[in-house]
Amino acid sequence: MTQNQPNERITELRRLLASYSYQYHVLDSPTIDDSVYDSLFGELKKLEAQYPELITPDSPTQRVGGELLGGFKKVAHSMRMLSLNDVFDQAEVEAWVKRIDKLLPGRMHEFFADIKMDGLACALIYQDGLLTQAITRGDSFVGEDVTANVRTIKNVPLRLIAARKPTQRLQGDTLQNDTSKFLVGRTEIRGEIVMLKKDFVALNERRKEAGLPLFANPRNLAAGTIRQLNPKLVAERPLSFRAYDLLRDNPRDVPTNSFAYEAIRALGLAANLQASIFTSLNGVMQFVHEWDTKRNSLPFNTDGLVIKVNDRAQYVRLGTVGKQPRAAVAYKYAAEKATTVVKDIVVSIGRTGAATPVAVFNPVVVAGTTVQHASLHNADEIARLDVRIGDTVVIFKAGDIIPQVESVVLELRPVDAKPVDYKRLLAEQYPELEFDRPIGDVVYRVKGADSDLMLKRSVQYYASKGALDIDTLGEKNVVALVDAGLVKDLADIYTLAVDDLLQLDRFADVSANKLIDAIAVKKTPPLEKFILGLGIRHVGTQTAIDLANTFETIERLQQASMEQLEAVDGIGKVVAESIVAWFADPDNEALIDKFSSLGVVPFYQKKTGKLVGQNFVITGSLDSMTRDEAADRIRSLGGTFQTAVAKDTTYLVAGGKVGASKLKKAESYDITIINEQELTKLIEDS
Repeated sequence: MTQNQPNERITELRRLLASYSYQYHVLDSPTIDDSVYDSLFGELKKLEAQYPELITPDSPTQRVGGELLGGFKKVAHSMRMLSLNDVFDQAEVEAWVKRIDKLLPGRMHEFFADIKMDGLACALIYQDGLLTQAITRGDSFVGEDVTANVRTIKNVPLRLIAARKPTQRLQGDTLQNDTSKFLVGRTEIRGEIVMLKKDFVALNERRKEAGLPLFANPRNLAAGTIRQLNPKLVAERPLSFRAYDLLRDNPRDVPTNSFAYEAIRALGLAANLQASIFTSLNGVMQFVHEWDTKRNSLPFNTDGLVIKVNDRAQYVRLGTVGKQPRAAVAYKYAAEKATTVVKDIVVSIGRTGAATPVAVFNPVVVAGTTVQHASLHNADEIARLDVRIGDTVVIFKAGDIIPQVESVVLELRPVDAKPVDYKRLLAEQYPELEFDRPIGDVVYRVKGADSDLMLKRSVQYYASKGALDIDTLGEKNVVALVDAGLVKDLADIYTLAVDDLLQLDRFADVSANKLIDAIAVKKTPPLEKFILGLGIRHVGTQTAIDLANTFETIERLQQASMEQLEAVDGIGKVVAESIVAWFADPDNEALIDKFSSLGVVPFYQKKTGKLVGQNFVITGSLDSMTRDEAADRIRSLGGTFQTAVAKDTTYLVAGGKVGASKLKKAESYDITIINEQELTKLIEDS
């Protein structure tokens, strides 16, 4: 075979495989069997291995690259990736249209509406038709470069195609545009990275069969997957890209939003087929109501629609207010409602020292998910609702996401239900703390609490040896990172990049890379270490281990009820309340979601060893090791370290200066008492 022959064969194989991939992943209309595709793909791999000089970046063999080192680089967007103002009913849509008419008087408006996808916003940059970069939304100005991971998404073309000429009607005129222009220069395509419902279900089925923990929901999984540092792992998960916008340096290349969708499809990407043009507000609202009833049939999750002015020139002239464009809104569907009974009201202390009351109630399904607690926000909200323990309440989900108490069904109130005394509630649940409520503030806060100081302490604890044990993330480095504004919560440590650290006086190339590598290693921490690192009140090392052994995933722990928590050995009402309150706090819920979106995946490994099922208490001092070292050795062999003698204690280890009360209690329970040498023998023999 001559040099020209393999070049021609390789080129033809790439073209054919790209066409088959487009038909399968974008048009959902495969024209060949998988085995045929695999055979042609195998031939291409062999030819490229034989002639590596002929490999090009857009070859389908080049989708999966090597592991990323040093995290994701930050990249500025060419144009801000704006968020949209929310509207919830027809009156708000009408008010939005009136504002547009006032700014552009006498102009006719076409509207373009599409289903709002619940995924991770991302911008794909194509240069002369070749995919060169993929950037997340970030803070709308600056995102992260996730190109290596996005290349693994099979319906993202590595090279654009010019399949046909889209035709778009604009207020009576006919516009015809050749999409080949988008193969020259810079073309940016924005959209959502999602995991389709069927793919999510199939993935969880495979994990269930393999005995692996199940993923909680498609959106968090999609976001967390894209932020993995290993593209090979990303390639194993069935992500999809749905485009919703097309940007060019010359705005006249894209005259309308509907034309953008036509061009997107012609270039080889998927865009929602439900999207439609409307010449009147009535048409828009009919579309809104239609998909309110049909949205469960969609292949992806949604909580509403996006409504835009179709004419892009008008869109630009209307401008922006803050982070939102005037020419578009997000219509959010009304949340579903349900009733349940309030079993308790617990208080969570947030990272700023704010005391947030949380209603704990019987589990109830709202908007498709089971919820069992909701924030009551503050003492004034409790008083406004007059919610009491034992009340039947109406629960709804704001924006289909956050459960909230709407009202109390007074007709079902128990005769003995008492109004909540919030100061007394704080004193009962936090007897060691003092609270005050500054004038003009609705929130009670811990006296003397400084938010930066609390954050520094929580990050230090998370990184400490007993928790995640992150090398070089000690007190001084934590202080520097928080003071510089680089770390604003626990999860932010996983967003750090070498360039961020080099801006600080404390870091040079070696130390910066060392810290980033140390943090990256802890993206898959043992579940019990992760639970401990969260700093939940009353949850120490052994309790964290017991929780991990019982629930096995952070998602199951997050959804655990009071009864399930109190069923765990050693956990009573006070500890259970503390755990429920922590996970019910909106800030903490957002923190757990953020960990997931950053690819932090705690793992559970069932403990094994000869000390499994044996419980140890140590009294007095030890000579050969500290009490903490002894506890770690016992736990590493599957044993349980207890702080107090109980009926289920197996051994009481009596060291120097023994506590008489523990000895007496152990004898009354007929517990075996051993000395340090016998403990050492047990550990060494195991």
